[in-house]
Amino acid sequence: MICRSCIDGAAIGHVEEATPREIAAAIGRAREAFLHWRAAPAPRRGHLVGRIAEIVRRRKSELAAVITREVGKIPSEAEGEVQEWIDICEFAVGLSRQLYGLTVASERPHHRMMEQWHPLGPVAVITAFNFPMAVWAWNATIALVCGDSVIWKPSEKAAMCAQAAHAVLAEAGCPEGLSQLMQGGHEAGNRLAESPDIPLVSATGSVAMGKVVAATVGARLGRSLLELGGNNAAILTPSADLQVALPAIVFSAVGTAGQRCTTLRRLIVHESILDDVTRRLSDAYGRLTVGDPREEGVLVGPLIDERAGVSMRAALDGALEQGGVVVCGGERVMEGVPGGGFYARPAIVQVAGNLDIVCEETFAPILYTMGYRDLEQAIDLQNGVRQGLSSAIFTNDAREAEWFLSPMGSDCGIANVNIGTSGAEIGGAFGGEKDTGGGRESGSDAWKAYMRRATNTINYGRDLPLAQGVRFTV
Repeated sequence: MICRSCIDGAAIGHVEEATPREIAAAIGRAREAFLHWRAAPAPRRGHLVGRIAEIVRRRKSELAAVITREVGKIPSEAEGEVQEWIDICEFAVGLSRQLYGLTVASERPHHRMMEQWHPLGPVAVITAFNFPMAVWAWNATIALVCGDSVIWKPSEKAAMCAQAAHAVLAEAGCPEGLSQLMQGGHEAGNRLAESPDIPLVSATGSVAMGKVVAATVGARLGRSLLELGGNNAAILTPSADLQVALPAIVFSAVGTAGQRCTTLRRLIVHESILDDVTRRLSDAYGRLTVGDPREEGVLVGPLIDERAGVSMRAALDGALEQGGVVVCGGERVMEGVPGGGFYARPAIVQVAGNLDIVCEETFAPILYTMGYRDLEQAIDLQNGVRQGLSSAIFTNDAREAEWFLSPMGSDCGIANVNIGTSGAEIGGAFGGEKDTGGGRESGSDAWKAYMRRATNTINYGRDLPLAQGVRFTV
C-alpha cells in the first residue's frame, strides 16, 4: 500500500497490508503476551509507559512532523497531538497505582465482600486519520497499565503516522507480542472485530463504521468501546463575552480544517445579536490563511483527500437547496497551494434551524449559524440531532450556564461553558451519547472498560449463614 501526503499527493512511504493469516497469528501472539503481562504488577506495567513517555518527549517535533506531512495538520496542532500522547502516558503511569476496587458491607455476619479489577485480555484499537497518534495512545497506554495486550489497526490514510508511533514502543522495550500494528483496510478491522479472542474492540470513526463494529462484536457477546461522529453545537447568548467567544468559535470550527469529531458545526445565536456575530465571524474567516500547513502563518491546511472535498461541496449545495445562505467561503482554493492536495476555504452558512443537511455530520470546515429566541429553544436545537459528543454555551448568566449543564440542558458527553467544543484535556473522560456511541476514553474511570470486575465474598467465621435469610438444612 502506497502512503501519500494529503498536502501534495506525494508518495511518502509504503506499508504491507496484513493478510488474514498474519492477523490470526497476531491475535495468537497477543493472547500469549497477555498471559504473561497480566501477572506483572501494575506499577511495573506503568514503568513501560513511563519509558514510552520519555522517548516521545525527546521526539516530539519529529513525530509532529510526520503528522503534518501525512494528514496535513499545522505544526502547532500536530505538536499538540503529540503532547496529548505524553499527557496520557503521565496519566496512565499514575493510574498504575490506583486501579482501586471497593470493600462492600455484607449482610451476613463474619463475611466480607470486595470488588477487584483484573486484566481483560487482548484489546483491538481501530483509529481514524484525524488524530493518528493520540487516539491510539489514549487506548493503548491505559490498556497496557491495566494488564492487556494491544493490536492496532490504524486508518489507511495515516499509515506512516502509525509506523512512526509504534516504533517508539519497540525502542521503549515493549515485550514481543504485547503491542502489534496491523496495517490494512476495513477487512482487517472486521477480522479483529470477529475474533472471540479479543474481548474488547475500541473503534473511532464514522457512525456507519461503528454500527458495523458494534454488530460484529455484539454478535459474539464481546465488548465495544465506540467513539463516533459529532455534530457539535455552541449556544451564544446576549450576555456572552465576544472577546472570548469569537476566537473560540473560529478555532473550534476551522481547526484541523474542520476534521475533528469535536469540530463546531452548528452555532446557535440569540436573534438579537445574530447579524452582528455573523458579520464578525465572516471578517475573521476572511483573515484565515489557507495553504501548505508547513508554511508560516497558515492556519487551515488541506482536507484529507478529494473525496472529503466532494462531500463538502455536496453539503453546501444541499444547504442551498434547503434554503440556507452561504455567507462566505466554501470554494476550492487552487492558487498558492501545493498541487495534488485538496484545499477549501472554510464556509459559514446561515440556516433556519436544523435542516436535513445540518443534521448530518460533514467532515469539513462548514459552520451553520441559526438564531434562537429563548434558552429552551436553543437547547432544543442543540439536542435536536442524532449525535451527542460535544457542546458549549457562551454566557455570563450563571442561571443559563447551570441550566445548560443540568439534566434539562445539553445531552452530550461533553458540555462546556465559555470555551469551544474542541480541545478536550485527557483528565476528563472523552466521549458522547446517542449515535456518538456511548464510549468513554481517557480520564475519570474510563480505565474500567479495559478490565473485568470480580466480586469476592470471604467467610471468616465458623458458620454458613445464607444471603437473604434463606434457611437450608441438610
